[in-house]
Amino acid sequence: MRSRKVLVTGSSGLIGSTAVRLFDKFGYQVHGIDNNLRERFFGPDGNTNSNLERLKEDTRAFLHHDLDIRDAPAIERCIRDIKPDYVLHCAAQPAHEYARIHPVVDFHVNVTGTLNLLEGCRKHMPDVPFLFCSSSKVYGPINNIPHVEYSSRFDFSLTRHNSDLSNSNRLDGWSFEGVKETFPLEPGAGRGIYGSGKASADLLVQEYGLSYGMPTVSFRGNCMTGPSHSAAEPQGFLPYLARCLREERTYTIFGYAGKQVRDNIHSFDYVTAMYMVCLSPPKPGMVYNIGGGRKNSCSILEAIDALESIAGRRLNTTYLEKNRAGDHRIYMSDTSKFRKDYPGWGLKWSLQEIYEDLMRGLNHRH
Repeated sequence: MRSRKVLVTGSSGLIGSTAVRLFDKFGYQVHGIDNNLRERFFGPDGNTNSNLERLKEDTRAFLHHDLDIRDAPAIERCIRDIKPDYVLHCAAQPAHEYARIHPVVDFHVNVTGTLNLLEGCRKHMPDVPFLFCSSSKVYGPINNIPHVEYSSRFDFSLTRHNSDLSNSNRLDGWSFEGVKETFPLEPGAGRGIYGSGKASADLLVQEYGLSYGMPTVSFRGNCMTGPSHSAAEPQGFLPYLARCLREERTYTIFGYAGKQVRDNIHSFDYVTAMYMVCLSPPKPGMVYNIGGGRKNSCSILEAIDALESIAGRRLNTTYLEKNRAGDHRIYMSDTSKFRKDYPGWGLKWSLQEIYEDLMRGLNHRH
């Protein structure tokens, strides 16, 4: 009987390495594609080679492929030769500022790379589930959602909803619990080059599903966290904050008085959702928001307080008045659609457990 195989791109990154470990644990032969582009994007902080070495040591049936997803012929050969049962596309250029400065590189990694994988699957394995790590940044005018400001955070408005807005300013697809999959994707309010590229790739994944009957799924995640994150200042909110506290670095707060809010999901919970979809694929072209939701949300100020309490010391911070491009005041994921379709899924990691996990260090093993 042929052993089951899974192909994971970005296999040395946060989500990719977690996926490798989970599928390896369940007896799959795992093929990983990664060429450590993250180090080229973000310098030494982004280096994922230590993750790769730990995967080689800790797993039973993991095979690493040093490939670039922008290399279409190599990607097609890889898919043709491996014949995976599932494809998990976790590779990406993940930072707004890098995309703004290097739009062509960002486009070819996030869009062309995704297209290459889709084409390889369409030609050789059109029936296998194709799971894409999309982003909450695909959504357009998030900053236009009515909100209120409190002492330590922004929050969605309980009272000022669509009924209080003019028709021209009305936004659908959100509630106090968070942003839904139906929220508008048109540009606006800071989506930026990065978000536009991820939206393009997201739409390609959907369209390949709908046009060719391929079981494709886009997971629109927000802040994914975990100790295997090679966190750097441009990308990796909570892990980088924990790294600064542990290593006594100075953490820069960019605008909004540190009150910007994100929901956070541990990489284990995110990958568990992907695993469940592999076992029971939905109809082609499906889209799901996957995140920590309201109960796992925090502002920068709240995260600093929580991590300082665990560490027993203060974090050195500096403040810049201007927020970074693409940075929202507040984003929380409404995951009700996924929970309805996959009622066995739920968060196993609370926000406090995530804080404690990160403070134990980037290199501890699960």
